Amino acid sequence: MAKMTGAKALIESLKQEKVEVMFGISGGALLPIHDVLCDSEIRHILARHEQGAAHAADGYARASGRAGVCMATSGPGATNIVTGLANAYLDSSPIVALTGQVNTHSANTSYMIGRDAFQEADIIGITTPITKYNVQVKSAAEIPKAVKTSFYIATTGRPGPTLIDLPKDTQTAKVEMDFSDNLQLRGYKPNTEPHPLQIKKAVGLLLKAERPMILAGGGVNLSNASPELMQIAELLMMPVATTFMGKSCFPENNPLSMGNIGMHGTMLANKMILEADVLLAVGTRFQDRSTGTLDDFCPDAKIIHIDIDAAEIGKNVDVEVPIVADAKPTLNLIYQQLVKKIKKRDDTAWAKRVKEVKEKYLSEIDLGTAELTSAKLLKELRKLLPENAIIATEVGQNQMWAALHFQTIKPRTFISSGGLGTMGFGFPASIGAKVACPQCPVVDIAGDGSFRMTEQELGTSVTEDIPVIVIVLNNSMLGMVAQWQRLFYKSRYSGVKLGSVPDFAKLAQAYGAEGVRIGSINEFSGAVKKALKCEVTTVIDVPICPEDDVFPMVPPGKGLKDTIAGM
Repeated sequence: MAKMTGAKALIESLKQEKVEVMFGISGGALLPIHDVLCDSEIRHILARHEQGAAHAADGYARASGRAGVCMATSGPGATNIVTGLANAYLDSSPIVALTGQVNTHSANTSYMIGRDAFQEADIIGITTPITKYNVQVKSAAEIPKAVKTSFYIATTGRPGPTLIDLPKDTQTAKVEMDFSDNLQLRGYKPNTEPHPLQIKKAVGLLLKAERPMILAGGGVNLSNASPELMQIAELLMMPVATTFMGKSCFPENNPLSMGNIGMHGTMLANKMILEADVLLAVGTRFQDRSTGTLDDFCPDAKIIHIDIDAAEIGKNVDVEVPIVADAKPTLNLIYQQLVKKIKKRDDTAWAKRVKEVKEKYLSEIDLGTAELTSAKLLKELRKLLPENAIIATEVGQNQMWAALHFQTIKPRTFISSGGLGTMGFGFPASIGAKVACPQCPVVDIAGDGSFRMTEQELGTSVTEDIPVIVIVLNNSMLGMVAQWQRLFYKSRYSGVKLGSVPDFAKLAQAYGAEGVRIGSINEFSGAVKKALKCEVTTVIDVPICPEDDVFPMVPPGKGLKDTIAGM
């Protein structure tokens, strides 16, 4: 037991959770905490918008595997992080949000919260649907337990965001603090170990399968289960498709890689998964953008579904073998049993079929005829970057082009907004990823529409010395919406033409970053090479055709069998 203020107890609790960095913006309701931060080793990175702070914490979490921390003041500060929390919730990213709040008491009344005080907002009520856990502390003594509980819930089971709301008087009150590790959470007991009988059933199905295939989702990255996934795939010569969130969990330069499935998945992955007779699905929720219409999804396959969240089992598709457990130990147990019963498969009829179809589709990929197409740019970028380079993306055409044409090789090197589809996510997320992995080059693949939404974080990257590279695929349009208007609304454009402002190179220079506009592949290559050596953020503005579309594509209301290569 030790006597200290709530603000000091908060920082001490964060240190016990091994927090080294946090992203946020201060305000009146956070002044006691920031005063203590002056004497703390925890680095506070000043964002330029609270949404940027939340996305940066998200990017930090995805790159590092540790919880990211963001902080915002009461009222509008707190509400500005809501989009970031919703994004993290849908993508199962562990972040802990700290919000300031008005006093619980004042000199004039016994209770102040709930009286619409200046900059008061019910952030607990607002964020309940988009957090795993949130709490408003009513006294300073509650702070250590609130912090320990928030970090534990955020990082265990299916990860996700949590929030602690801190009234200002709880930050200043000085009381005895209990920092004990004893944490009893009634009703929260995430299951990590698989049931032996379900493992036996899964192994039996895989041994009998003639056309087995793996569908790897974001849970493989979250569980750090890529090595175990690789072992099973190579033992049984199982082709591996990933969901969009699963991208980077399996090296895409491996012959067994099919790329990602879904609305803008590869022709190869969308075709081969429909031919499987057994599907080993790991850490995926079978979201509509991955499956297309459910009636047509893997009609002949028996599905083994591994997921740590029991609510996802059977929610969207019927499964033969449900396994509620953590992906890493589950895949390891499956491999251990398989390797006792079978030697590595090589020239099976299925392996030959997969190789044949892969060669066919790779030969048919259309990179476009213009010199500057997104496909050509991203393939050139892959040649220029080391294997451990981290790619973040914005949302829209740029995101789908990156998923299709940039090969990821190492786990946790592709960071994007999946479930919520948050424009403006990629740039602040790239800043967070760079803080987590300062030795890795970090590149944000952006569209001009998305980059406009959080470009103010150039100020953060420059003043906090966090150099990243931003490649703006600039078509002067809200590209994905425009593509749908071209394909399904007779090219009747409405609300999508952004024009030629701002000049992104000059915008970057105004913030003290490097900025360049290029006009050829050679200029692009030179700009990237220079940016990799640069000590400040570089924005590379790349003009592309406004009428370039993302293909392959599953038309709305259709299944993977209806994937089209172009129109």
